[in-house]
Amino acid sequence: MKRRVFISHLGSTLDLPTTDERWKRWRPNVSLGLFPDFQPSRIELFTSRRFEKLTDRVIADLAEVAPSTEVVPHLHEPRDPWNFEEVFGKLYEWAQAYPFDLENEEYFINITTGTHVAQICLFLLTESRHLPGQLLQLSPPRKAPPEGEMPAGFYNLIDLDLSKYDSLAERFVQERKDADTFLKSGIQTRNQRFNDLIQEIEQVAIHSDAPLLLAGPTGAGKTSLARRIYDLKKQRNQVAGAFIEVNCSTLRGDTAMSTLFGHKKGAYTGASTARDGLLRSADEGVLFLDEIGELGLDEQAMLLRAIEDKRFLPVGSDIEVVSDFQLITGTNRDLVRQVAEGSFRADLFARINIWLFELPGIRDRVEDLEPNMEFELESASRRRGRQISFNKEGRETFLKFALDPGSSWTGNFRDLNAAIYRLSTLAGNRRIGRELVENEMLRLQRLWAAEGKETSRRDRQDRDDENLLLAYLGEERMLQIDPFDQVQLAEVIRVCERSRNMSDAGRKLFAVSRTQRKTSNDTDRVRKYLGKYGLTWDDFR
Repeated sequence: MKRRVFISHLGSTLDLPTTDERWKRWRPNVSLGLFPDFQPSRIELFTSRRFEKLTDRVIADLAEVAPSTEVVPHLHEPRDPWNFEEVFGKLYEWAQAYPFDLENEEYFINITTGTHVAQICLFLLTESRHLPGQLLQLSPPRKAPPEGEMPAGFYNLIDLDLSKYDSLAERFVQERKDADTFLKSGIQTRNQRFNDLIQEIEQVAIHSDAPLLLAGPTGAGKTSLARRIYDLKKQRNQVAGAFIEVNCSTLRGDTAMSTLFGHKKGAYTGASTARDGLLRSADEGVLFLDEIGELGLDEQAMLLRAIEDKRFLPVGSDIEVVSDFQLITGTNRDLVRQVAEGSFRADLFARINIWLFELPGIRDRVEDLEPNMEFELESASRRRGRQISFNKEGRETFLKFALDPGSSWTGNFRDLNAAIYRLSTLAGNRRIGRELVENEMLRLQRLWAAEGKETSRRDRQDRDDENLLLAYLGEERMLQIDPFDQVQLAEVIRVCERSRNMSDAGRKLFAVSRTQRKTSNDTDRVRKYLGKYGLTWDDFR
């Protein structure tokens, strides 16, 4: 038989009193010696100098009821017994130094006595096997023992092997699956990368209130996901306020600051009434700022303070407003590049980039086209109150087109949703057939072709401007110039390259304004403009 070793805290309240009345009371540590079938060989007792008299009494009483039991006191004196970190650290150090002999001894960790903090620490150390034993819980007798008998009470061993509780474990697994499915709007997606991403987002959404940054192309589902994150937190009573959403690309001019932070009455011309602003409306809720890369630098500075301090000044007010919200941001831009260019604050980016999730576009999730198509058909059926579906030929034609590498889906799932909406509308009371699908295919192809031309033109112009400036200025000097000025400077350089001399370049660049002047020195104007960026006419030879 292995020796039984008990690890326990002295009960500064439960192990009292020290008078003769003590034999009529249930005292947990003394009761350890009262179970004939569960006698300890040794008790490792955590105690304190403050309770030296009580410790001596408990040891003496144990010697009387269980003479063969050895009691080894250990001083455990954290400065603050309710400081979890300190208590855990001291118990952890004790466990690391203790000479456990698993071959000859079995260990039982008593969590009946000690502060709640100490009990939790013992539980965690036992669960992690730093204390290699079983948890022990003692309880008093249900009724008073017969006259002359000591109250032993009861003991229970707590089994930490959760594998024995399959139904309990399955419940938690199912709960997590439900959360994943909830974030995906109930769509059984097949792309492993996306499913892994959703699982990580679910974990973060439930256990963190730090800002989340959802990156990805337009139409990848950032807005829908942000709302589902809010709904999930709302279900779990983690937020009490509203979901407030704004697309920062719609915020322009003087109204941007007022829209976000509010204003007081009379703050500016036209401010006839006070306005709370979206940040205040999001108090105790979630604020979703989509396309945050479009936000102006002044608004960025105000937002940074609102995130860090949970307070800000409405426009025209000298009284701060408090608003405690969780921030979710979305972007389809390269914010790292914007930081380098100076159009996005580095400190704000660091604050919102704690949790970054890159949502893949539809071309990176082609296996999810079909389940998303089915989801949109079901949604259309609910809206119209009747079943909407493809016939066999229509379905095969649409899926073949959708999966074709030549189908660009530039608007991602937004394009897919719109296509199913149009098809379900045009089908009327019929099933969606091949003819309707082919018409929709032509519509999408025209849309993508137009978008492709515009995007190609913009990209080509951007690349040309960038290459031109890099050639004349170098990367370091180019990044010190605002994007607004980069466009103008690139065009000036093109004119200079095509001109015979500086005077010729001036006549082309100032063709309108020079006619409105009595005298004009176009050459000097070009020289000064180029000099502003460290360029001379010799650079163009």
